Amino acid sequence: MEQAHLEAIAAQVRRDVIRMVYQAQSGHPGGALGATDILVALYFAHMHHTPSSFSPTGLGEDVFILSNGHICAAWYAVLARRGYFPLQELSSFRRINSRLQGHPATKEGLPGVRVATGSLGQGLSVGIGIALGKRLQRDPHLVYVMIGDGELNEGQIWEAALFAAHHRVDNLIVIVDRNYKQIDGDTRAVLDTDPLEEKWRAFGWEVFSLREAHSFPAILSTLEQARSHARKGKPLIVIAYTIMGKGVDFMENDYRWHGKPPSDLEYERAIAQLPATLKDF
Repeated sequence: MEQAHLEAIAAQVRRDVIRMVYQAQSGHPGGALGATDILVALYFAHMHHTPSSFSPTGLGEDVFILSNGHICAAWYAVLARRGYFPLQELSSFRRINSRLQGHPATKEGLPGVRVATGSLGQGLSVGIGIALGKRLQRDPHLVYVMIGDGELNEGQIWEAALFAAHHRVDNLIVIVDRNYKQIDGDTRAVLDTDPLEEKWRAFGWEVFSLREAHSFPAILSTLEQARSHARKGKPLIVIAYTIMGKGVDFMENDYRWHGKPPSDLEYERAIAQLPATLKDF
């Protein structure tokens, strides 16, 4: 897919995110805006998957898990625009009895969602289990897990990292949404995890740095590089240096947009910066 088309989809997804969170008056816009480009690259240009025949098992296709499930507004928008469910359903975000809950859930049966997430620290462990299942079933496809950098404060992440390296889970690609922001402030002030690349290498992982995490050529090149190292004995991780609130100037790099909706005036300011590039839901 051409870069211009990917950029148009990402621009619309950001608009979707702002509209969803504003209409619900609840949600996590900052991280969702920051992760949008990577999610669009994964679903529209990189992963092997078939929306029309979604199966909870994930057999015969790549599997994606959003461990930092609170940023699901962007994921839902990407899934809808990729054809997993009707676009208009985005208007039900965070409503009672909606399939689009505030964190991804499975009991509602939303296509595209295989694992309930948002209890931070758990998605990587689940992804490792799915990857081992694919190995047992001789499924050649990969498992992708996105985790937040604030999520790295969870001890379970590091237990899973040790386990994956020890058991050579080499059909797994983890993406760290490295925006240096979490609910209480800058990650370096809350609990510094730098130097991050060195830590993951020390744990036995193959590490790839994505410094231009809002450039589609850079994103796709790094993802392809990671995939080229699959099944070579090491689990794989991409450290993606994103910008929280990307695309809305007053939200960018401001941790206070971790989990609050815009006011009427803020909504108007944000939506003016995100003109529709595709049809609105």
